[in-house]
Amino acid sequence: MTKKPLEIRDKTIFDGFIVKHILKFLFNIWFKLTGWKPINGVHEGAGVTIAAPHTSNWDVVYAMGAAILLDIKIYFSIKESWCRIPVIGRLMMWMGAIPINRDSGSQGQIDKIKRFVDKHKKRRVFFLFTPEGTRGKVDQWKTGFYHLAKGTHLPIFLAKVDFRTKESGVFHTYHLTDNKAEDIRSIQESYKKVQGKFPALQFPEYTGPIPEFSDVEAMILKAVYSAKGMATRLEIAAKLKAYKLSTAMLDFLIEKGVLEKAADNNSDPHYQLTFAGKGCLLHFYPALNQSKIL
Repeated sequence: MTKKPLEIRDKTIFDGFIVKHILKFLFNIWFKLTGWKPINGVHEGAGVTIAAPHTSNWDVVYAMGAAILLDIKIYFSIKESWCRIPVIGRLMMWMGAIPINRDSGSQGQIDKIKRFVDKHKKRRVFFLFTPEGTRGKVDQWKTGFYHLAKGTHLPIFLAKVDFRTKESGVFHTYHLTDNKAEDIRSIQESYKKVQGKFPALQFPEYTGPIPEFSDVEAMILKAVYSAKGMATRLEIAAKLKAYKLSTAMLDFLIEKGVLEKAADNNSDPHYQLTFAGKGCLLHFYPALNQSKIL
């Protein structure tokens, strides 16, 4: 006899009044004692959330702590067989498990989350995935989160647990383009600047903190991005409403490795972001849209 598929539970640990407020009180004390702080972004509604780098079980503690402090519901995928184990299964579902039956394929997972989102469109619900898939060393990401975001038409929330800055939470809302390879690489570049508890284990490789940028330099990167990826010096200046933007400032960003020049003998040189520049940009602004200018 075929068992009835398990659906995502509406009420979880994040909804219980007593437990929720007790945990919020405890995490508030814990964060203050340890110097950690949640990232209180402007990310509303539901989203497919990736958390990286994942090198330690402490990642889960600080991620859950930030979610509870910010009144965000977290759901995570797990094999449906685990959710059918007496007591343990009920506990998993109460913690926010999404029971996944691999036999139903990826479309079954997408349909299940779609049904849930339709009921909770305006709630702050994060469907959490760790693209590394393990705390050990890997050489690539699992990209199921990307296909899920595409299938459910949800944005991707970029979340981090940064042991250098002691920050936990979502730092950017990423809206997918039609170029999967470019999307994945841009997102991965942003995580090269996030330090896990054990940096040697993380993928992509940790390359150090974000270089220091002035507000104007960050706005230049945003202006290039909003020009659909490439712009002349005059076009960048127009977006900044600063008509005296110097080539020296652009050359300085080229030296930093975040901007590059595409020379054209028949026209003014065009500037575009490098992938490193795109990765840095995701940390500067909680959301970006190429269809809008500054």
